[in-house]
This record gives sequence, C-alpha cells and structure tokens, in this order.
Amino acid sequence: MSNYAIISVGGKQYRVREGEKLLVDRVKTDAGKTFHPDILFAGGDGKADFKPKIQVTAKVLEHVKGEKIRIGKYRKRTGYRRHTGYRSSLSQIEITAIGAKRASSTAAKKPAASATKPASTTKKKEEA
Repeated sequence: MSNYAIISVGGKQYRVREGEKLLVDRVKTDAGKTFHPDILFAGGDGKADFKPKIQVTAKVLEHVKGEKIRIGKYRKRTGYRRHTGYRSSLSQIEITAIGAKRASSTAAKKPAASATKPASTTKKKEEA
C-alpha cells in the first residue's frame, strides 16, 4: 500500500493521502459519485513507483464557487475606470482509497482459465 500519490485533475497535479479533502477545478462527475483520477506517482515507506499499477478513488463531495476576485482598471487623469470580477467553479473532493488494483479484462480471464485446466486433467486421470 502507498502512503501518498500524485494525481492529475484538471491539468494540475496534487499530492494526496487517503482521507484528504481538497478543492480542484470543476469535474464533470456529479456530487456524491466517485471517479478515478489519473495517477502519476505512488510513494511511501521508502518505495517509489513512477508507473504505478494501483488506482486512486476520489468522491465528489460538492460543487462550489471560489472566492470572488475583483479586477479594476484605472488610467490617471482621464476619468477611465473599469471594474469586473470573477469566481472560479470548483469541486470539493475526498480521496477515499489509494492502492486498489486496477481491473483489467485479461487479468480476470487468466486465473479463471488456469483454474479450469487442472480440474479437467484430474478428471481424465481418474477415468484412466
């Protein structure tokens, strides 16, 4: 199991631990649902993995608006003044799990196929 991971969400990178809550750029996932962000690095306990085969699970807690940013333009001696503002759209997420193995269709098929082969060979030996 990894102590921490570096994930990529919305073009930005975050160092996260299990149970951590953070604000990221708005994600398309609905509130209350989970998603799997891209994992770039996994580390901890003196081990580092640049191509991790683990999965990070994150839950979207809510969609919020960021703090208002006030923008003012001013040119001296001309009476020119302009004001505008901006609020970013954010999502609050919680990291629920780090370290679940990625599910792959080939990995799921191989153990099932190998489990059936020995059973069929043992039946043939019993018949002979």
